[in-house]
Amino acid sequence: MPRSEIVHENFLRRVAAQDFPAGKAPTPGLSNTEAVALFRAQCTSRALDRTSRAMQKAGQGFYTIGSSGHEGMAAVAHALRPTDMAFLHYRDAAFQIARAAQVPGQTMTWDMLLSFATSSDDPISGGRHKVLGSKELTIPPQTSTIASHLPKAVGAAYSLGLARRRPPEHRALADDAIVMCSFGDASANHSTAQGAFNTAAWTSYQAVPLPLLFVCEDNGIGISTKTPKGWIAASHAQRPGVKYFSADALDLFDTFAVAREAADYVRSRRKPAFLHLRTVRLYGHAGADMPTTYMPREEVEAEEANDPLLHSVRLLDAAGALSPDAALAIYTDTLDRVTRVAAEAVTRPRLKTAAEVMSSIVPPARACKPTNGPTAQAREAAFGADLKAMSEPQIMSRLINWALTDLMLEHGEIVLMGEDVGRKGGVYGVTQKLQARFGPDRVIDTLLDEQSILGLGLGLAHNGFIPMPEIQFLAYLHNAEDQIRGEAATLPFFSNGQYTNPMVLRIAGLGYQKGFGGHFHNDNSLAVLRDIPGLIVAVPSNGADAARMLRECVRLAREEQRLVVFVEPIALYPMRDLAADKDGGWMCLYPAQNERISFGDVGVHGGGRDLAIVTYGNGYYLSRQAEAGLRAKGIDLRIIDTRWLSPLPHEALLAATEGCGAVLVVDECRKSGNVSEEIITLFAEAGRTATRITAEDSFIATGPAYAATLPSAAGIAQAALTRLGVK
Repeated sequence: MPRSEIVHENFLRRVAAQDFPAGKAPTPGLSNTEAVALFRAQCTSRALDRTSRAMQKAGQGFYTIGSSGHEGMAAVAHALRPTDMAFLHYRDAAFQIARAAQVPGQTMTWDMLLSFATSSDDPISGGRHKVLGSKELTIPPQTSTIASHLPKAVGAAYSLGLARRRPPEHRALADDAIVMCSFGDASANHSTAQGAFNTAAWTSYQAVPLPLLFVCEDNGIGISTKTPKGWIAASHAQRPGVKYFSADALDLFDTFAVAREAADYVRSRRKPAFLHLRTVRLYGHAGADMPTTYMPREEVEAEEANDPLLHSVRLLDAAGALSPDAALAIYTDTLDRVTRVAAEAVTRPRLKTAAEVMSSIVPPARACKPTNGPTAQAREAAFGADLKAMSEPQIMSRLINWALTDLMLEHGEIVLMGEDVGRKGGVYGVTQKLQARFGPDRVIDTLLDEQSILGLGLGLAHNGFIPMPEIQFLAYLHNAEDQIRGEAATLPFFSNGQYTNPMVLRIAGLGYQKGFGGHFHNDNSLAVLRDIPGLIVAVPSNGADAARMLRECVRLAREEQRLVVFVEPIALYPMRDLAADKDGGWMCLYPAQNERISFGDVGVHGGGRDLAIVTYGNGYYLSRQAEAGLRAKGIDLRIIDTRWLSPLPHEALLAATEGCGAVLVVDECRKSGNVSEEIITLFAEAGRTATRITAEDSFIATGPAYAATLPSAAGIAQAALTRLGVK
């Protein structure tokens, strides 16, 4: 017999016999009406678990992780407010059901069953996944997340204090709200979780407001691996800056009392707390997982004997709120009702086409108040002597700095964050003076943890800000790329566009640094970014384009709620010359404030018909260096700066190369898995022939060999001549 049936039969038999597990008397705090309502939420959660398994067995439900054993989370929901943003553990159906009771007109049974059935009528994901989440209940959807939601919970909590001081136009959270995130004891060991705990403590230690409630649901096991007894308490009870609370989530009354105390502490003190709850896991980890294959049967049965619903019936009876017979009736009636509703839910439509599935990858646009740009007085106060310097050509890093200044003057909801971006002004000086101009709460020096930097950005975006996090070097992104792939990019997809993470992520990257190198500081692979659906990747090649493109990136985030990565070629930051020493050929004037390069627009230099060189970033600079020699050999060419690398502007590239006899693609990234593969395919599918020159499939060395594996101006010239058959 399946363990779910054993637990069910045990409940029926033991309630009828009034054979309850031992426990203490009800803790004061819940009225009888409240206690019964929470028991109903627990019964609904249990019924949904049982029904989802039946749906899956019948081929009408898909991928089940149950909440049985964790029904005490209903009391945590009751201790919070429905305006408190909640990032939930995948076992928290009872929390969402209990929260729905706090909001008029909200019921969860029908909605959750539609999700279980992957119906397109599902109000949260539109049939894309079985997820917990609700826009009306302030619960962003999570799938089977481990700990990836914790960094953004820290960021959302930080946003509450910032929004009090600088309320953004699209503010989403109440002024007195707190943020809650829940997770399992096994997930608490994940590096992502540890980074979030440390960031919360680091922030709180400095007396920065951070109203965040961590809730650890400790059932003592992660799939099949036991958590050492006492480990969670030992590792969290004494963390500086984070107050520790603990309760027995098998006891509905005790859980509510402690959760309310913890929530009151967080709300009144604006400091983080850690609520440690004892739970049990019933039925195994997920789906058809059988716990008896890796746990002694005696241990499994001991957990089942501690069924939290049995504890609730005992407590309700002791409180005089509900007799065991009445509780049993609620349980069986709930099962019957959920079964009836499920029979209807499985008849509802499901997604069928690729277009239907993909329709929520790109989030919807939103209305924004028009802005007229900063006033002359505001610009004069911010820029100072830099205003006079704008009349002279400048290097890329300085033009990006000025563009950031103008954007932050115009849009008060823009917040920069990253390691060394404030006082130091960044490793390359790109953010110099910005903290002095806008203050430390808009230009935030973070701790050294890329997951926390990105999590801060994601959390701020949840509350109406436009975050612009900086990752110091492209290679450092790999420590935290799941924050972009698994959290930010999937949020509109799994919420049917109801939740979004608009941001502009700035990353210093690519190769060609002469004196500061190795693969950690020269990373020439964009594959991990171009592989993420819905993500926009932009790479400028010169300072004027960088300023214009950055303005468009902010527009995309602010108005179209897009997730944008702006990769700044490090080697071009200080570049002054093009053809000869001190010719100043690569410096640019700062473009007028209203100038921007629209998403998908490519740059075309020259109008030659013999050869089109298609490239980007450093490749565009090197191609321009190769240009004079090629023209000297009578080759009439044009050079196309792709600029937008994901999604690739197919039509614009085809139009820009129209009429050219030959196409050469110059890709400074590695040969395998990068931009040139898609560009070559694009031309092949259009019936055109193109060849390519790329970097080698290698890491980059330090010292004189820094560019040995990368395309060069001479190599580009030779590849062009070979392509055209010219000696």
